[in-house]
Amino acid sequence: MTEPNPDSFRKAQARISFDRVSVEFDTANGPLKVVEDVSYTIANGEFVSIIGPSGCGKTTMMNIVAGFMQPTSGTVRLDGKPIEGPGPERGVIFQEYGVFPWLSVEDNIAFGLKLAANRVPERESREICQRYMRLMGLADFAKAYPKTLSGGMRQRLAIARAYAVKPQFLLMDEPFGALDAQTRSNMQDLLLEVLAAEGKTVMLITHSVEEATYLSSKIIVVTARPSRIREVIDVPFPYPRNEALHESREFGEMRSHIRDLVMQEYAAQQAQAVRASS
Repeated sequence: MTEPNPDSFRKAQARISFDRVSVEFDTANGPLKVVEDVSYTIANGEFVSIIGPSGCGKTTMMNIVAGFMQPTSGTVRLDGKPIEGPGPERGVIFQEYGVFPWLSVEDNIAFGLKLAANRVPERESREICQRYMRLMGLADFAKAYPKTLSGGMRQRLAIARAYAVKPQFLLMDEPFGALDAQTRSNMQDLLLEVLAAEGKTVMLITHSVEEATYLSSKIIVVTARPSRIREVIDVPFPYPRNEALHESREFGEMRSHIRDLVMQEYAAQQAQAVRASS
């Protein structure tokens, strides 16, 4: 009898599904369509990156998954049920760090553990805080305030705070976009290490082809506005990954293919802008 393949089982479990989703915003010039007839799934344990031109609707899709807004038409489901609002099983990390400047590192991490949806006893809260401060290299800064931390450390703090409440899903909107190249690379490796230890389903919004290729198990390339699916790419590189992957021929070929797709959509976006201004 053939043993079941855990990877195949994990991929079969669609946790998040977009079903013919469209989004329009009302503007002074009439309706503006930002997402059009989009369908895709994110399976249990997948790391899915959404990549495409600026302003094409990527963050809008993440906001629907987060429960911050509703689609104009179509449905986004979580475990088969339409998403109607935020929930503790979804942690959101933004580019702007999203930490409270008036709270110390330790108190920032503990903040979510004091809310009704995630409340735990004080002793457990301290243990969780200590665990994530160690994982994120922040143990020596427990009493420090965010203004005294570097950008990379503030982003580590944001990730620690999101992880502390034990979400099943991590929704990340350009989380490393404001960091310098070296810090960004270090944060990517740290994220992979923590994911290997914790196990999450991830939706990442990014403009970086390199980042998407390095981190993801699946990449969804979307078009210029309104967002449609240009191509869905399964990334074949096994985990764990390290910096040497960037130098491989296979990585370079995939990166070039994705970059070509994205640049074609940037060109389409520029053409749209020219037509709109003429």
